[in-house]
Amino acid sequence: MKNVTITLDEKVARWARIRAAEQNTSVSRLVGMMLKEKMQEEEAYLLAMEQYLAQKPQVLKKAGARYPQREELHER
Repeated sequence: MKNVTITLDEKVARWARIRAAEQNTSVSRLVGMMLKEKMQEEEAYLLAMEQYLAQKPQVLKKAGARYPQREELHER
């Protein structure tokens, strides 16, 4: 574990103290959990984007043909 010092606006610090008390934890642990959640969300997003971009492009129409209608592409 690493210790860091952060500077908070008084209103934010008050909110953090209240939220930490509600969760029966310290402000330090609360901030650590929030940052960890944010990091995991960003990592999951980047992984999903990489998986999407790794797919081969799909041809929607042949030369001279019309584009498919929305209903043809999406079953409803």
